Amino acid sequence: MRVSFHKRFKKQLEKNPSLKRKAEERIVLFSGEPFHPILNNHSLTGTWEGYRNINITGDYRAVYRLIDMDVAYFVDMDTHSNLYK
Repeated sequence: MRVSFHKRFKKQLEKNPSLKRKAEERIVLFSGEPFHPILNNHSLTGTWEGYRNINITGDYRAVYRLIDMDVAYFVDMDTHSNLYK
C-alpha cells in the first residue's frame, strides 16, 4: 500500500523526535501488511467517522483515511486521549 501524509502528520513527527523512528517502522509495516495484528488497525466513529487508525506505541495512534484501495492518507498522530477527546 502506498502512503501519503498531511502536513499536520508531518508536524507531529517533527514535534516528537523520539517517536519518529517508531512511527516510521510502523508505517513501513503498514505499507506491506496493513492489518498486521501489532498495528491494531480499526475504523473510527464519531468525529473521526470514515477514518481508521493504527497503533504507533501503547498510547500513540496514527489516523488515516483510505483514498483508494491502495493509497492511505495519514492525517494526524497523537496520544489516544488527545485524539479522541
